[in-house]
Amino acid sequence: MLNKHRDILDQLKQWFHILLGTAIMCAGFVFFINPYNIIPGGVYGASIVLHNIFPSIQVGTFGYFFDVPLLLMSLLLFGKKVGIRTIVAALSAPIFMNIFSWLAYPSQQALEALDPAQLCSGLIDLSDHLMLATIIGSVVIGVGCGIVVRNKATTGGSDIVAMIFQKYAHVKFSSAIFLVDSCVIMFGVIVICFGFGTEEATTPSLHLMFYSIIAIYVASRVLAFTITGAKNDKLLFIISEDKLPTLHHYILNDLDRSGTCIKSTGLYTNGEKEMLMLVVNYKEANIIKAKIKEADPRAFVIVTDAYDTYGEGWKPLPLADEIQPE
Repeated sequence: MLNKHRDILDQLKQWFHILLGTAIMCAGFVFFINPYNIIPGGVYGASIVLHNIFPSIQVGTFGYFFDVPLLLMSLLLFGKKVGIRTIVAALSAPIFMNIFSWLAYPSQQALEALDPAQLCSGLIDLSDHLMLATIIGSVVIGVGCGIVVRNKATTGGSDIVAMIFQKYAHVKFSSAIFLVDSCVIMFGVIVICFGFGTEEATTPSLHLMFYSIIAIYVASRVLAFTITGAKNDKLLFIISEDKLPTLHHYILNDLDRSGTCIKSTGLYTNGEKEMLMLVVNYKEANIIKAKIKEADPRAFVIVTDAYDTYGEGWKPLPLADEIQPE
């Protein structure tokens, strides 16, 4: 019974995190991306472009036009569990985006123009600081998307396309998003920079393209970091001619880590040696090096980056169909 309640609680937490991540992503678009016609790829990047052609239709509403066929594809390729979660995230995103937009702008005219001077009464107008708007917006979007993906869902759009690339072409999830979303920039440049399909160009330069590329890159990096965390674990090989009981005790009891002792033989001396292999985080690396020097100042030590660490005390091994952004 206790396990059942715990499972239900875990499920509720996951659904809450999916909605929270979706809301965070939409806030990034509404407050920092949409008002400046920055195109960070994906469904809502394309929706921003289409809004410039049809200003009476909101950016969030355009999301439905793209997401419905992609959601059907998600159900077909990734199964019922992922599909249901993705449906909730993808269909709730336009709702969040439209609600935030209606709350942020004082009038329908300002909403259709996405006028940053009237966004939240001008309190966060970053028209003169587009780089700051680009970075803040893409970081917020990456965090929101990452929270959703960590809970085995996607926000639809290019996420689904990236999952297809990952599953069938073995391309990194974040790299696939970067490649797929880059195509949307060209659409934005044609429509917004050159005014194709509109009465006049709203941005008479190609600066938009560069801001958009920066936004896509930053969002993809933040997405990967949010899902997997920092890649800063350290792998240590410690080779000594002596037994190192004090070092073993420190690793097991003070660091609360473990390691592997490997019998080895010196190539030159042909003498028996002890080789200890262990993984620590970057904060523990300097501490363990000092302890090694205390235990055996002549020890031979190799420290290298551990790109990914799985097992007890670290991350669980991924499932075959689990999203791997890196």
